[in-house]
Amino acid sequence: MTALAAGGLTASDPVVNTAVFALFVAITLYVVYRAGSRNSSTSDYYAAGSAFTGRQNGIALSGDFLSAASFLGIAGAIAVHGYDGFLYSIGFLVAWLVDLLLIAELTRNTGRFTMGDVISFRMRPRPVRAAAATSTLVISLFYMLAQMAGAGGLVALLLDIHTRLGQALIIGVVGLVMVLYVLVGGMKGTTWVQIIKAGVLMLAVVLIAVFLFGKYGFSFSNLLSAATEKSPLGESLLEPGGSYGKDGTTKLDFVSLALALVLGLSSLPHLLMRFYTVPNSLEARRSVVWATVCMLIFYGCTLVIGFGAAALVGSDEIKNAPGGENSAAPLLALHIGGTLLLGVIAAVAFATILAVVAGLTITASASFAHDVYANIFKRGKAEPADEVRVARLTAIVVGVLAIVGGVLANGQNVAFLVALAFAVAASANLSTLLYSLFWKRFNTTGTLWGMYGGLIACLVLVLFSPVVSGAPDAIFKGIDFAWFPLKNPGLVSIPFSFLCGFVGTLVGRQKADAEKQAEMEVRSMTGIGS
Repeated sequence: MTALAAGGLTASDPVVNTAVFALFVAITLYVVYRAGSRNSSTSDYYAAGSAFTGRQNGIALSGDFLSAASFLGIAGAIAVHGYDGFLYSIGFLVAWLVDLLLIAELTRNTGRFTMGDVISFRMRPRPVRAAAATSTLVISLFYMLAQMAGAGGLVALLLDIHTRLGQALIIGVVGLVMVLYVLVGGMKGTTWVQIIKAGVLMLAVVLIAVFLFGKYGFSFSNLLSAATEKSPLGESLLEPGGSYGKDGTTKLDFVSLALALVLGLSSLPHLLMRFYTVPNSLEARRSVVWATVCMLIFYGCTLVIGFGAAALVGSDEIKNAPGGENSAAPLLALHIGGTLLLGVIAAVAFATILAVVAGLTITASASFAHDVYANIFKRGKAEPADEVRVARLTAIVVGVLAIVGGVLANGQNVAFLVALAFAVAASANLSTLLYSLFWKRFNTTGTLWGMYGGLIACLVLVLFSPVVSGAPDAIFKGIDFAWFPLKNPGLVSIPFSFLCGFVGTLVGRQKADAEKQAEMEVRSMTGIGS
């Protein structure tokens, strides 16, 4: 164990790691092929024929959501920053309650394949579907940045690659495999991969957490004491302020982050789309309950893993590894189980990235094909085979954009990048979803103002924030054009979206369709006609 600790990354065997990783990819590709071979309609390709149970879809939801941010970013944030790193977990977990109470059942009853189905139900369909597709594509690409950056850091750790060019090539390979998943399997294939991935991931984190507890006498206090002794922060590792609360700006950053995490999850298009893979609203609610239980177990184990990495690996070794903070969990596996366990954990984490990115890709491609091609260009008269073909072509384009963005974002903490995606989702989608479901006067003008206003505000604030320039860990180092002080824009952009939707409704000339509103209300609440 001492040799492993001293050797650091040199103890990693790229041959063993790559063999485990390749085996996992081969198995999951076979599952995708078998499941996807039965895709015969748009319903099969987009929503898996609504054939999954609430339990299956709940596990798949957790698999879709437990991304590189959850497994790599949060563990690294806890190991390096301590208490403040766990705040991501709290936000992610509480967010599922918003989804359960306000979103899941109503969207399942109202829509068919995409978020655009819900928002356009009682509005002018063409401009609203265009806005929904734009929002979905932007959010999916933001979320993919995090996954691709995590993939670059993870496989760089697997193969001990330190150069930017080598990691860029790795991200390219990840993108190609991800597109292959979507092209072959559709929603049915990716769902089964997410179910398998969630099971393996849960098993892995539980076993590592149990091992760490055993190593420290099944005492969480002993584990925390060991972490504080090795961390440069000392006792401050267990107190607020490691990342947030140092001054007024960071306190506001924390509030903005919390708001984005809690409100953003229920607006993520790839999670909303999952509710159409179950037959009715009851199973949709069960999906959220099962997903929440899986999250609770997982984040409890992540807390142990994060402090375990601080105790056994140390923040200095984590920061200096390829991938930075994102390498905490794989490095912990290397310290406690050697090369083989590192290969297993890295393969599980890589499967996590592949499954999540595949889910994002199919959501983005389905939104373009269903909302834009079928309902805007073809006015609802597109042939199913043509619609699926367009979806597959869109998946290829989205994959290329994700690769380019992942190369640019490589080295950023993936949990932080996902928090930005949450802010974009909450800013662009939440106001229009809630107004559409609960406000009778809401009209097309309000929908467009709310969605585009929130989306543009969020993107502009991110562009001129320390995330992009003006900070040591910015995407573009060495230049500074930042004027917005917060790293997460949710505190400003989310209320602005609600305000835009409200004002747009008041000034819009077209009145709300009372009959369609009544139909939507009955349908969303009862499921009649869904």
